[in-house]
Amino acid sequence: MRRFALFAPLLAFALIGAVFAIGLTRDPARIPSALIDRPLPDFALPPIEGRTEGLSSEDLKGEVSLLNVFGSWCASCLIEHPTLMEIARSGDVAVYGLNWKDRPGDGAAWLARHGDPYARIGDDPRGHVVVALGVTGAPETFVIDKEGRVRYKHVGPITPEVWRRTLAPLIEELKRT
Repeated sequence: MRRFALFAPLLAFALIGAVFAIGLTRDPARIPSALIDRPLPDFALPPIEGRTEGLSSEDLKGEVSLLNVFGSWCASCLIEHPTLMEIARSGDVAVYGLNWKDRPGDGAAWLARHGDPYARIGDDPRGHVVVALGVTGAPETFVIDKEGRVRYKHVGPITPEVWRRTLAPLIEELKRT
């Protein structure tokens, strides 16, 4: 019993080290979503300031689309914004926005300053819809198929490489089905 007491701290340290080592091998951008291949949760959000139309889950049916969660407070959203602008200009896929936890007017001012790639934007100031979507932080982007099912969730900024290697091929595949 005395020997066990001597080795217990070493054993505990080794166990904690193993857990951390395993955690470090995982990609933090690959957060699984319970919504994959399931219908988008029902929602209806009001528009942000300056827009007349909000965003609902029904708007995301009938065509393959992207649903991008952003906020004016989000530094990474600024990183991905030029890529979203290019995607919107290309017309390859409709881009919808979900403005998360912004104060009134902040999201609209941010888009006026940086450009607006969104076909429609819903305002979610209290974060009720993002909770239903399982969002852990901004930016996050969901690929939605023609039937309104979530087919992919991307955590973090969409870079040109992410678009080219992951999202664009998936969208093209979904358009063919």
